[in-house]
Amino acid sequence: METFIQYAPLIVVIMVFLIQQRVVVTPEQLEKKHREIIEDVEEKFATLNSVKDLKEQVFEMKEKIDRIYECIIAVK
Repeated sequence: METFIQYAPLIVVIMVFLIQQRVVVTPEQLEKKHREIIEDVEEKFATLNSVKDLKEQVFEMKEKIDRIYECIIAVK
């Protein structure tokens, strides 16, 4: 306990430095940053479901174009 009291001022200075430099964060700050990251990701990237739906639509369009092409070739 005596060594703790002896180094207490140094420990306080180190803790204040870490808090000022934002090396140590509070759970509230961490949650706020997490929400910001989630919002940025939702704005910039597509979800897996929307990409799958888009691929299905492209595949359906390709099939329709192929049918139209076959009809045009059959008429000639």
